[in-house]
Amino acid sequence: MANHLFLPIIVPLIGAALATMFGRQRIIARAIVIGASLFNLGYGIWLMWLVSTAGRQVTQAGSWAAPFGISFVADGLGAVMLFLAALLMVITLIYSFATLNKEYENFYYYPLLLLLLVGVSGAFITGDLFNLYVWFEVLLVASFGALVLGGTRGQLEGGLKYVVLNLFGSTCFLVGAALIYGVAGTLNMAHISERLTTIESPSIVTAVACLFLFAYGSKAAIVPVFFWLPTSYHTPPVAVSALFGGLLTKVGVYALYRVFGLIFQNELYRLSNVLLILAALTMVIGVIGAVAQVEVRRILSFHIISQVGYMLMGLGLASVAGLAAGLLFMVHNIIVKTALFLIGGAAEFLGGTGELKRLGGFAKHEPLLATLWIVASFSLAGMPPLSGFFGKLALMQVAVEQQQYAILAVAAVVSMLTLFSMLKIWNEVFWKKSSRDISALPHASAGLLAPGLILVIMSVVIGLGASFAVDYGAMAAAQAMDVAGYVADVCGASGCDAALTAALK
Repeated sequence: MANHLFLPIIVPLIGAALATMFGRQRIIARAIVIGASLFNLGYGIWLMWLVSTAGRQVTQAGSWAAPFGISFVADGLGAVMLFLAALLMVITLIYSFATLNKEYENFYYYPLLLLLLVGVSGAFITGDLFNLYVWFEVLLVASFGALVLGGTRGQLEGGLKYVVLNLFGSTCFLVGAALIYGVAGTLNMAHISERLTTIESPSIVTAVACLFLFAYGSKAAIVPVFFWLPTSYHTPPVAVSALFGGLLTKVGVYALYRVFGLIFQNELYRLSNVLLILAALTMVIGVIGAVAQVEVRRILSFHIISQVGYMLMGLGLASVAGLAAGLLFMVHNIIVKTALFLIGGAAEFLGGTGELKRLGGFAKHEPLLATLWIVASFSLAGMPPLSGFFGKLALMQVAVEQQQYAILAVAAVVSMLTLFSMLKIWNEVFWKKSSRDISALPHASAGLLAPGLILVIMSVVIGLGASFAVDYGAMAAAQAMDVAGYVADVCGASGCDAALTAALK
């Protein structure tokens, strides 16, 4: 058994406890959290290599054989998400060290971030549907704490909307898990996928699948359950906004990929047109909202919604190729969206405001920051040879192959509107002459510039080495939709029901 799968949960959990104990000693607390995050980053890289060469990694909690115990399963999809979560945590910590004051750090900021890492890591490798719910609740509690830490009016208002809708989504998630248990008699994902193929009334399964679509869709911020995001993500410090913008909605997208690729695969084909319609609406409403905004982080928050539409498009194309394209786009977007929040946040930090009309002149004042912004913006819009081009190209190629020309047209138009809104920020923040004297403003420190620089370089590298990313995405998507292989790896070659029968004899 691959007992090492417990490590990305145990290490940050112990780190959170130690960071709480040494919270008033900043140097020690910082060393603990960066050490735990770097461990998960290294582990994620190794796990990606392992699953691509040796296949899925499986272990059983407490040595209880599946389907009795709680399974932990790592495949290509889970491994790359585990790596990206750790990467964003390391980047966020570097940015936090440069921007947050001592008082903020003293209120358990670092333990909250590590608990968030625990929650997302558990969600990415669990093989049990109820425990997916548990890990979602861990990350919800930690993210809510990080969101409202500081206690400003805007944070509390945004936090209230964030937590209310997410709790409603969690309730739907829990109800769906109960219904699945009532229908299939199990919560092990491998066992569920095996048993649902024998259900005589598929309409019940379709109804439950729609409930999960709503539950996970609310966490991914798809239309119509998206309104909580642009009212909350701009309220905390920039480091928190960047982490949330890059990661949290993608956990919801991951959950959609996982359950529809593994458990509700038949329903995925039935609901594919519904998913494509929702994807198109999410793209359009998100980008229109971005065009209408006049504050940097509000614009970027609406772009999160719009870009989730492309990821939902990959799922709606209902094929291994579609899922692979959606995953490639999601990897790109996690990196670039975080970079944009950090770069725009650096300008906001230096200028003292995020309002476009009160900024300007940063192209001359901070030429490196301006360069990073324009490169990341072009990547978000899908310009070659950056990572965003290949993600969108892969989605559009699958759409053409399936003759889904409507969603293809929507995706192309939204890309142009995305570029327009990003150039609006470029013009207002970097290019136009400032209405005030900015020569007296401080210059960006290495801690402000390095996180965005690292992520922008990664976007360029992914674009230049797109063949590797495409190959990995194809492997990960094939594993995610390989139901028979997943069941065999978790329960044995004879399947979960055979393992259950043998154990009960």
